[in-house]
Amino acid sequence: MKSGDHQKFWALILGASSGFGEATAIKLAKDGYNIFGVHLDRQATMPNVERIIKEIKNAGVDVEFFNANAADEIKRKEIITTIKSKLNGKPLVKVILHSLAFGTLKPFIPSSEEQAITKAQMEMTLDVMAHSLVYWTQDIFMNGLLAPSSRIFAMTSSGSHTSIPYYGAVSAAKASLESHCRQLAVELGSTGAAVNAIMAGVTDTPALRKIPGNREMIEIAYRKNPHGRLTEPEDIAKVISLLCKDGGEWISGSVIHADGGEDIVNFVGQGKPIDF
Repeated sequence: MKSGDHQKFWALILGASSGFGEATAIKLAKDGYNIFGVHLDRQATMPNVERIIKEIKNAGVDVEFFNANAADEIKRKEIITTIKSKLNGKPLVKVILHSLAFGTLKPFIPSSEEQAITKAQMEMTLDVMAHSLVYWTQDIFMNGLLAPSSRIFAMTSSGSHTSIPYYGAVSAAKASLESHCRQLAVELGSTGAAVNAIMAGVTDTPALRKIPGNREMIEIAYRKNPHGRLTEPEDIAKVISLLCKDGGEWISGSVIHADGGEDIVNFVGQGKPIDF
C-alpha cells in the first residue's frame, strides 16, 4: 500500500478471532488497513475478540467485527449490505483473507467403534472451508466493493495433497480451495487482483487441536522443520503483509508454501522427541 493510503483501504478477514485470521488482522492494521472481521464466537470467548478489536484500534485504524456464521448465505448478504453502506458503495476492500476452519473430522470408512462421515457433513465441510471463498468474493466484486489490484488469500494445508487420519473431508476442502484460488486468479486478473492459497506449516492453533493425533503432528513438525520450531500465526501474517505490498500482484494463482521448509522434508529420524 502506497504512502497516503492510511485509513483508506479495508481488509476483510473471514475467521478473524483466532489463529491466522487474528494475526493477519492485527498485522494489516499496523500496516494501515482498516479491518472488517467476521468471526463466530460464543460469550465465553468474546473477551478475546474484544482484545483483538482493541489491539486493531490501537494501530490507529477503523475496525468493525461481525459475530456471525460466515457460511450462512443470509448472514453474508447482511454483512455485505453493512459493508457497502460503511464504504458508501466505493471499491475500498483491498484484501480478503479466507481463514475459516470448521469441518467434520470423521473417517470415510469407519472401524466398528466409529461413525462414518455423512453426506451432510461432507457438504458442510466443503461449503465452509472452500466454496464460501467464492461466494464472499462474488458478493464483494458484484457490489462494486473490490478495489483495483486487490489481494485475495485462502489458507490451505499439506492435507490438500497428503492423507491425514480423519482429515478426508477437510483434505477435499483444501484441494477444492486451491482450485478456487486458481480460477479466481484467472477471472479477476483483468482487475489487477492477485489470488493465492497460503500453505502454512503445522501451527498450534485451536483448529489444529481438534484434529485427532495433533500431538504427534506437532512433534513430527518440530523434528522436520529446518528452523526447529512450528509455524506461528504471526509468520503467516508477515507473509501476507509482504504479498500486499506493491509488486506482490504478480504472484497470483499459486500455492505459496509458508512453512520454513517443513513440507519439503520427509525424513523424521532427525531431532529428539519433544517432551510435552
